Formats: sequence, C-alpha cells, structure tokens
Amino acid sequence: MNNENFEKVAVLRRPLESGRQSPMNLSGIFVFGAFLQAGLYAAEYYIVGYSTDHPYKEEILRWHFWVSAVLIVLGLVLAIPFVYKRFEKLQYLISVLYSQNLFGVSFYICALFVATDRKFGASADSIMTFTWTTLLVGLFIFLLTSARFIWKIRKGDYREGSRSDQMRAQFEYKSYLPAATVAGLGIFFIIQYVIRQSGMEELGTLVFLLIGFGIFYTMLFVLPEQLAIFYYKLRYRSFNFEGRPYLVESVDEDEAEELFGDSHYR
Repeated sequence: MNNENFEKVAVLRRPLESGRQSPMNLSGIFVFGAFLQAGLYAAEYYIVGYSTDHPYKEEILRWHFWVSAVLIVLGLVLAIPFVYKRFEKLQYLISVLYSQNLFGVSFYICALFVATDRKFGASADSIMTFTWTTLLVGLFIFLLTSARFIWKIRKGDYREGSRSDQMRAQFEYKSYLPAATVAGLGIFFIIQYVIRQSGMEELGTLVFLLIGFGIFYTMLFVLPEQLAIFYYKLRYRSFNFEGRPYLVESVDEDEAEELFGDSHYR
C-alpha cells in the first residue's frame, strides 16, 4: 500500500471534499430520508400494493418493511453528532444502503406492483418471468458497471490532475455504453410487457414504469462507486474527516506508515 496506489483513486475524494457526503450532510439526509422512506412505503402498501397480483406481494412488503425500519433507526442514531464522529465509516456504509433502499428498492417495488396490477390479468408465471428478468437486468448492470469501474481505476482515470481526469466529465458516458445497452434492453422488455398486457391505452402507467425502473437501474450504476469510496475510507485515513469539518490531508502513505504505523489506515 503506497502513495502511488492512493494517487490512482484521489479523484474519488471529491464527493467528500465538496461536503456532499460529509458526516454532517449525511446526518441531515438520514433525518429527511426517514420521512421520505415512510411515505414511499405507504405508497407501496396502500396505493400500488393494494391492487397488484404479484404472488409474493406479502413477502415483499414484509421484507421491505423490516429492512426499511432497521435502516431508518440506524440512520437516526448515526445522525447524532456524538455518534457519527465516532463511527464515521459505519455511517457512510449505512448511507449507501439507505440511498439504495430509499431510491432503488422502493421505486423498483412500486414499479413492479404497478406492472403486475390485477387489471392486466397476467398469470403468476408471466409475473414471475417479468420479475426475474428485471432483476437479472439489474444484476448485469451492476456487474458491467463494476468491471468498468475497476478497469478505469487500474488505467489511472481517477488519478488527480491527469488529462483523463480533466476530460472525464465530458467523455465519461462512452464507458457506460455496455451497461447502458443492458439497461436499454431491460426497458424495452418492460415496454413490450406492458403493451402486451394492456395495449397502448395505459400511457400513464408506461411513463410511471419507465421512471420507476429507470431510477432503480440508475442507482445500480452509482453503487460500484459508492462501495469503492467506502472501501477507500477503510484503507486510507485521508478519505475520512475524523470529527473535523474537513478531510484529513492526503500525505505520502509510505511516510505516514513510518510515522504513525497502522493507525494511519484506521
């Protein structure tokens, strides 16, 4: 573990440097997100869940209730300054799970229940085929995006000040093409399924499904970077705030290890 390895991922500190993902900001997100998550679950249960024909409706709602409840409680505890200053890394991990559950899972369940509304008259086998297909599309998106992310790190595209870094915002979209292609195929399958079940009259439903599944797949696009930042928070001290309002200054990792020993990485 040396300075060269750290420099390869220095750009990943920017969401932390900007303050968007600082412990203080995350604490506010946890509080606001608790109300939003409760509202989305109510929509799942009372609005779209009421009329769905999905054979595993009860299990999905029960599972999502308990997962959401645990994450809300953990989020509120980690929103307390005394707590998040001592458990910064845990707070960030919970924030990743929190955001994925709030936006990814909640919108996926809502869209899934709308697509399997009883008015469409779809069979249980057809509903399960649709469910597994949408989940497999999500899995492929995550795997392709993860592979792309690892390749770009090894190539040095996240090295601070590099030409590639400066041009990244302009040309980043090209490296998303494989995962975007899979997402596009998934969206095409969803459109085809709705049209086959209901005809072209359900335009509003189609728009809602595109938004719901689109948000779910978008969250899977960003998940690899979220997990990478968490990993580097564990590996490098300079990815952490340690109770300060700013990040620990980046230093030569070899020199830091000589001066501070293993404590530099904790």
